[in-house]
Amino acid sequence: MALTREQMAQRVARELQDGFYVNLGIGIPTLVANYVPDGIDVMLQSENGLLGMGEFPTEQTVDADMINAGKQTVTARKGASIFNSADSFAMIRGGHVDLTVLGAFEVDVHGNIASWMIPGKLIKGMGGAMDLVAGAENIIVTMTHASKDGESKLLPQCSLPLTGAGCIRKVLTDLAYLEITDGAFVLKERAPGVSVEEIIAKTAGKLVVPDEVPEMVFHS
Repeated sequence: MALTREQMAQRVARELQDGFYVNLGIGIPTLVANYVPDGIDVMLQSENGLLGMGEFPTEQTVDADMINAGKQTVTARKGASIFNSADSFAMIRGGHVDLTVLGAFEVDVHGNIASWMIPGKLIKGMGGAMDLVAGAENIIVTMTHASKDGESKLLPQCSLPLTGAGCIRKVLTDLAYLEITDGAFVLKERAPGVSVEEIIAKTAGKLVVPDEVPEMVFHS
């Protein structure tokens, strides 16, 4: 079965390391805040001016003025800092974010990402994605493997306007975890119950499949 949004966030959270400063993009990436592994300390940064995001609030702790870049209400952890967005983007452009987690519409075998525009559809806009892909060395894209129409989002070449070129090395979809190397997607892990054959069928870009592709393991 394909991963749920929550499982995708759980798998991405395993990439977090103690002491990391992490920016979470809009959509599935924001859920990563709920799955920070025990025993590690990370500071979550929001481009609208918050360093030290906590988990999503309960009804008792919600503050309508405390929001992330996607206008979702969030909490601030102990030691958090609030500042203007210019300072936030200075952090991003200065390369001070250790890990960025972004959504995307398309990623291709050259590490290009398209995440901000679909012709004829109303999208929120570029946001901070262009700065994030330019300022971060370590980026994970998380998205569905294929569109609702069954069209692959992992392509030989992006068809939509690019957000960034040659900047993506890791992709986590609802079917698989892949790394981009030498002009190809390399299959590293597959979702529980998902066959290698299904991943091959839904990957339009060049795909390298090792002899052994382990299933992801999730603990309830």
